[in-house]
Parts: sequence; structure tokens; C-alpha cells
Amino acid sequence: MEVLPHFSHVHPLVFNDGGSHKSEEVYCCACGELVSGPRFSCVNCGFHLDKNCAEAPVEMNHPFHRKHNLKLMTSSPYVEGNPICGFCNNICEKFVYHCSCNLVFHIKCAFLSYKFLVKNFRELDHQDKPISSECHSQELKKVQCFACQKSLLESDYISHDSGFYLHKKCFELPLKISHLSHRYHYLFLQFNSDHLPCQICQETQHQGLVYCCSTCMFVIHIECVSPPHTIEDPSSHEHPFTRCLRQFPFNCDVCGTSGNYVSYICLACSLIIHKKCISLPRFIKSIWHDHAISHKYFVVDNGCTTHDCLICHKEVNIECGSYYCSKCKFIIHVNCALQKARWYYKIESKDDFDKLLNAMLEVGTMNPSFSVRKMIKVGEKMINIEIEHFSHQHNLVLSDEVKEQRYCDGCSQLILTSFYGCLECDFFLHKSCAELPKKKQIWGHVHQDPSVLTPNCLFRCSICHFICSGFAFKCEFYLCKEHICLRCVEIPLSCMSGGHKHLLLWYRTYFGQCCNACGNSIDGHAVYRCKVCNFNVHSACVNLLPQTTWHKSDRHCLILTYHEDNDYTLSLL
Repeated sequence: MEVLPHFSHVHPLVFNDGGSHKSEEVYCCACGELVSGPRFSCVNCGFHLDKNCAEAPVEMNHPFHRKHNLKLMTSSPYVEGNPICGFCNNICEKFVYHCSCNLVFHIKCAFLSYKFLVKNFRELDHQDKPISSECHSQELKKVQCFACQKSLLESDYISHDSGFYLHKKCFELPLKISHLSHRYHYLFLQFNSDHLPCQICQETQHQGLVYCCSTCMFVIHIECVSPPHTIEDPSSHEHPFTRCLRQFPFNCDVCGTSGNYVSYICLACSLIIHKKCISLPRFIKSIWHDHAISHKYFVVDNGCTTHDCLICHKEVNIECGSYYCSKCKFIIHVNCALQKARWYYKIESKDDFDKLLNAMLEVGTMNPSFSVRKMIKVGEKMINIEIEHFSHQHNLVLSDEVKEQRYCDGCSQLILTSFYGCLECDFFLHKSCAELPKKKQIWGHVHQDPSVLTPNCLFRCSICHFICSGFAFKCEFYLCKEHICLRCVEIPLSCMSGGHKHLLLWYRTYFGQCCNACGNSIDGHAVYRCKVCNFNVHSACVNLLPQTTWHKSDRHCLILTYHEDNDYTLSLL
């Protein structure tokens, strides 16, 4: 009878070949899986270890993590919570191999992958034979090679009884290579424990194996070791790009960020770019702008009002690539525009781009919310003095005189400027509210189809979260149906507010001091900010507080300001 003392248990473990008690279901205390073969057990305690887990070394020099040895532990090395396996990305609840650089693996991810990958190809048993790509089952359509993390489809692969799959070509990869893009040291096949981006494609592969120089923190994906010599994508650029493996620093002409290793060059246009930027979309519709925007390799200086990206607020190098709207002089970094997939969609061709741009420019005029009943000429300009609005049964007449406190039936705000009123009943609309289009594309909204102007609503605004009444722009997407109040429809990326002398720029989230308006914290909130003065105001304090209001205790109009100002001459009617 074979007996095994094991560090994880107080009693010796007795070997069981699995032949007896076949109906008994036991689970391995190391990996948590059902034991179907030989095992070591302590019958009195009900403690069982699969033979592979029982024979796992207490300390492992793993060839795919050369920095440090991995130490076998019976539980999480951390005080709080279970760690995530650095290889399969699942939670570790049983035995783990742990490295001092905070790398954790399931016992099978570390031990069995090591055992499977380092054995000689000629020693494969009947369970580890190469399987032709023609033998793929439906279950394997979503299974990935655990080395390169690519699909097993259309490639011969090797299957192991423990559930690991490898492309046959990945199984035969050398453990060490030399590469033209990194001439100082060899590159070793490793786990990407530092989560470094590939220096060829700039993407980060968190799981699986990569070729790595840990000394220089240099990583190349398996499929990027031999990148294509020439790449051509007519939808993005009219000429092919040729690979250059020489290491030299460059600024990518497409995205404007730096590179230092493999570049692709268009000899006809003298462009140097990253591999990942070759197929960059030429035209996109971004949620951060009303119009479709196009990629420019450079922007002429006098054609742009500001060089600051209106997303990250850092300077845009206009001599390199950016996304640009020629109608509004709107400009943003390429990487800011494409930061999240839900922030944009690709427009396939120049014709589609022109059609979409024209359609967006016409949205207001093609979907008016009113019809004109009477006009007068003032100087060279025609003024609508009487309209029929879709939200009201009577005609509305334009007035410039505000004789008493009235509130707009569209936005529910106090009326202090020109408005349309009904002579037969108490119905009033700001001139700006009355002239809103029936359909409007909401800036920053994920769904890019126009929202519909809907009257007589009582709703919670999906942006400011206030209970509102009056008009709302309603998203017609069947899974959304969000309502947005009129105050939140026009959130500008920049504005002047409260008498502050500089332009305030909108930040989607910001962490810093307190709001200069309400005094509350701005951490994690959308804010308007002046970088010059470190002046910060909640987005809600700018958009929801009226710039001018009345109070019963004062005969003058009150103006919103962020400092004490008793000069009543500024606010006389």
C-alpha cells in the first residue's frame, strides 16, 4: 500500500487506483474537480487529492515565468478575497501557485500546462494526438488555444484530457527566439504577467503566452513575431503600407502617439504609422459630437479655433492625425475618439459620410415642431410673430416683454427672455423651446438615432436624474426609452458661466477640490473646469441653475455669480 505524506494535510494519504468504489464521487481538494482516476486519500477525513495534484511540486521553476519560482499554497495568499488566476482569468478557490510578483495560478493552470507544454512531441500518448481542423465539433467553436488565445477553427490542434487546447503550430513554437525588432536580448515564451502591450500591434494580451524580454519589458504576441511585409486597406488609405523592422522612435501620422519599434511606411505619402492604425476608420459618428467626423493626417492651423482635445483637454498635435469636423472646427485625439467601442460607429464610405453629415445638418429644418402663421420683416430679417405649435391647440404669439413671473411649459424654467404665449389660455414657451426640432440627436447618448420631442411628460431625466415635467426628448430605441429634459439636451463641451472670465471645459469625470458653486465635492462627477484658475463647477450647477432669476424679497433680477457683487446697476431691468 503506497502512502504519501503531504504538506497540506495532517495525516498520510493512501493511494487509490480508482478501481474500487467506482460509484463513489469524490472531489479533489486541490483543484476542486471530480476525481475519475487514481488519487491519494485520507478516508477518515474525507480528504482527497487527484494523483496529478498530489505529485505537484511544492516549488516550481516554471519555464513560462522565468522571473521567480512559483510556490504551492493551499489557499489564497491574500487576506481578503479570492485571487484571479493569471492564466485562465477565473477565481482561485482551492490550491494555487503563487509568485512574489503577485501572480497567481490554479494548480492545474500552472502544473498541468507546464507538464503538457514541455514534454517532447514524440511522447504524446493516445489522448494528446493532433486533431485535424476538419474534426471540429460544435462545442469547440468558442474554444481558444491557450497559448495564442486565438480560435481553434481552421487549424490543426492538440487536445489534452485536462481541458487544455493548443494549436499544433503553437505546440511546436520555440521557447526562445531572436527578433529583428529587439536586437539586444533573446525573447522567451512567457506568461504576460506584467500585462505589457505588444510592440508590434500595440494591443495587450492579458492571458496566454507571449514572447518577452523581461529585462527590457519588451513583448511580442505569438502571431506578431512574423508580421505581414505589406498591408493594404483601401477603405482607410489608397496606398499599401510596407513593414520596417528597424528600431527607431517615430510619431505615428495616424494617431499622433509615439512608437519605437516596428512601423509601417507609405512611401508614396511619406507616412509612418503603427500596425494597428492601418485599418483605422476614416469616417465615424461619435457620440461626443452632433455631426459625423473624418480622420485628418493634419489640420491647417487657421482652420481650427482650438488645439485642445475636447475629450481629454490635452493639446492635439495638428501636424499628426486627429478626428475633425470642418463644419464646427471640432477636433479630438484619435485614441480619445475610439477609446470605447460604444462611443462611435464606423461610416463605410465618403458618400455615406456626406449623406449622413447633410442629414444631420438638416435634422432641425426637416423636422420642425411648429408652422408659421404670421411673419414681419425687421431690417433684413424675417421674424415669426405667430406660430402653430404641435404641442398646443391654439396659435402662439411672440412677445419680448416680461411683465410678470411666468414659467415655460416646455422646460419648466422661469421666462426672462422672448417667449411665445397663448392669448386664450396660460400656455407659454421660451422662444428657444418653441423652436426645438421634433427630432434631435442627443449629444453623448449611446443610441445615435434621433430622439423624439414629446410634450406633457412627467418623468425622471436619465442625465440629471431630477423629476421633471413638460417637454422631454424620448429615445425610441426599444431597449432604451430614456427621457431627457430640455436642460440636459444641450450640454456644451465648453461654456462661459457665472461671470468667470475664462472658458470652462467639460470633463466627463474629474477628481479634485470642491465645487466653486455649491461647495460640495466634485470627485467622480462631471464638471466644468478652468485649468488656468483651477476653477471647478459641477456640470449640474452650470446646466441646472438658471443664469438669472427672481425673488419675492428683491425688486431686481438676480444674476448667478460666484463672488459677492452688490452693484445693482448690472441687474436693472
